[in-house]
Amino acid sequence: MIQRIQTVFLFLIVVAMGVALLNPIWEKAGKPFPEKAYLTSLQYTEQQFPAPQAGVPLSKAPASIVTSVWYLGLLIGLVGLTALYAVFQYRNRLTQTMLCAINALMLTAIMGIILYRTLYVGKEYGEPNEQGDFQLGFYAIVTALVLNALANRSIRRDEKLVRGSDRIR
Repeated sequence: MIQRIQTVFLFLIVVAMGVALLNPIWEKAGKPFPEKAYLTSLQYTEQQFPAPQAGVPLSKAPASIVTSVWYLGLLIGLVGLTALYAVFQYRNRLTQTMLCAINALMLTAIMGIILYRTLYVGKEYGEPNEQGDFQLGFYAIVTALVLNALANRSIRRDEKLVRGSDRIR
């Protein structure tokens, strides 16, 4: 039973969460070109160059304001581990369904955190009218959300098939 399609979906969720952990999620360029703000799974960083002052040489090193968002990385890791655990629960489809529901809740929380960080906190940085660009990490999380729904659908379909065959006997 490990060769079922939901196993492929669950394994792809694990891969997507690995991609989300290792790649940036969001990036926004500041008004002076080299300045930027970006969000990864572990930190939100704003790089700012000091304003030029008369008689003071311009420093080339940007000042970085780093805010830890470790809870985002923790949730992403938990989604990956839960999906990996669900792969090996192929004998108990109800447990797999429950694990997919837990993953859906965690993925929704992840999306909420990301949208809060990018639309509200990131809006203060640079040009307020610009939203910024979502990066590979964000799209990996969206992919994981879709794959989780497909895995849950396949698990329910299998459960329905097994219950229907038990009724015929």
